[in-house]
Amino acid sequence: MSNIVFLGNFSVDYTSESHHAKSLEELGHNVFRMQESDSRSEDILSACVNSDLFIWIHTHGWKTEGKITMEKLLETLKALSIPSMTYHLDLWFGLQREKDLESFPVYKMIDHFFTVDKKMADWFNKNTAVKGHYIPAGVFGPECIIRDVTKKHDVVFVGSSKYHAEWPYRLKLINWLDSFYENRFEHYGKGGAKTLRGLDLNKLYWSTKVVVGDSLCINFKYPDYWSDRIYETLGRGGFLIHPYVKGLENEFKDKEHVVFYEYNNFEQLKELIDYYIEHDDEREKIRVAGHKLVKSKYTYKHRWQEILKDIGLGG
Repeated sequence: MSNIVFLGNFSVDYTSESHHAKSLEELGHNVFRMQESDSRSEDILSACVNSDLFIWIHTHGWKTEGKITMEKLLETLKALSIPSMTYHLDLWFGLQREKDLESFPVYKMIDHFFTVDKKMADWFNKNTAVKGHYIPAGVFGPECIIRDVTKKHDVVFVGSSKYHAEWPYRLKLINWLDSFYENRFEHYGKGGAKTLRGLDLNKLYWSTKVVVGDSLCINFKYPDYWSDRIYETLGRGGFLIHPYVKGLENEFKDKEHVVFYEYNNFEQLKELIDYYIEHDDEREKIRVAGHKLVKSKYTYKHRWQEILKDIGLGG
């Protein structure tokens, strides 16, 4: 059992940091949560001195105040042989946030950078003293629940339409789904119906025949990065049609756990949607298999077991 200081956003229960902290506690570790926007650096350091690990999941645009800099804090932890790490679920390369790698120097001082983007892990290992680790996203275990209920919705998209300016495909996809399926299509998230959390999101997935997914993929060719929503959808019991990204085949099998289509190939996408709306048995078999796979291998409890093993703290 390890004592872990966790600096991040715990302002609401559904943040990824809240899910990570609970997953670590489920593994038997003690987690001391510190809110990034409220904690002072000297208090963070004081807590870390008696810890086995410092986790910092930095929120873009937030600043931690205090008498010492965060750079100095990380230097002190290195001198005390207390490991520091971060785990990010987003793509940075090719986006505005890539500038943070230069403007925010702690990303070149933290010991371990766990990322869902393999290119980013490779970049850290080649260009910095930070140890880069590639590990895909997951789903919060307690929300990995499936039910067999009456289908109320034909086609659903979950996610904001107001997305990165570098990814106009998201809005194009939503508009296309709306134009073809009209009142049979529903969009949940910013720009659509209300955002759903917790069991309400599970219920939406259970009662939907086809969930169409999306993941930011620069030039439709960026490999080994995909959204955590693929794990969220499958783990929470949804049937998902998702664009193929190189590397996804290492996690999922096409037409066994999920159904892939070629990016920007709306003709193929429509054929798949129409087919699985009508073929209930095939759709439900894939839905159940996808959920079973995610629950057995890809929850954040599983991911943190691997992370802790990588940095020498066991699982």
